[in-house]
Amino acid sequence: MKWDDYDAALFDLDGVLTPTAEVHMRAWAQMFGEFLAGHPGQPAYTDQDYFDHVDGKPRYEGVADFLASRGLELPTGEPADPPDAETVCGLGNRKNALFTAVLEEGGIEPYPGSLQLVDHLETIGVAMAVVSSSKNAPDVLRVAGIADRFTVVVHGGVAAEQGLPGKPAHDTYTYAAQQLGVPTTACVVFEDAVSGVQAGAAGDFGLVVGVDRGAGHDILTSHGAEVVVSDLAELI
Repeated sequence: MKWDDYDAALFDLDGVLTPTAEVHMRAWAQMFGEFLAGHPGQPAYTDQDYFDHVDGKPRYEGVADFLASRGLELPTGEPADPPDAETVCGLGNRKNALFTAVLEEGGIEPYPGSLQLVDHLETIGVAMAVVSSSKNAPDVLRVAGIADRFTVVVHGGVAAEQGLPGKPAHDTYTYAAQQLGVPTTACVVFEDAVSGVQAGAAGDFGLVVGVDRGAGHDILTSHGAEVVVSDLAELI
């Protein structure tokens, strides 16, 4: 990896910097498992459902995509819906409550290899930003002890405030590059989710790196990753 060619690194958070993707997966599985129990005849929720319909997307979009895949319809509702509401937003909020409880109780540590790369990039003067669909990103960074490493954090709340479409659109990554003051062509995008890799490929970025945490090397490559690694330390 020739870092002289790039001025900024734009990192997805869950599954790239921290193993919170696993916490998200458990929270989604519990929420959808309980929901589907009330719909006899529906197949059980699986990890493949997570990768196909939820991974990397804004929360309510993930709920809607999964429901559509099962031929189920619910009212959209409002973001203020309580977690027990039978709406798209209610289910999303139920999942978020489960995620927050697990995060606060168990804590989270960054991937060692990812932290090594962050240390390296800081040393050589490469600017860094976090770009996450999750509104929980600031809390995850805080709990992981790395909030002070990133001057720019574009999370789901920022995207909503700025009217930016979520991944697989490239807009949140482009916005992060603008906030860093770096041309997109000089930025490297790091993503573990198919929707995130698609976002990187949709923009005019210098390089899209897929991080294979379970989606699969070939899948990430076929959706736009130019390089695929299993650990970010490989790029030092």
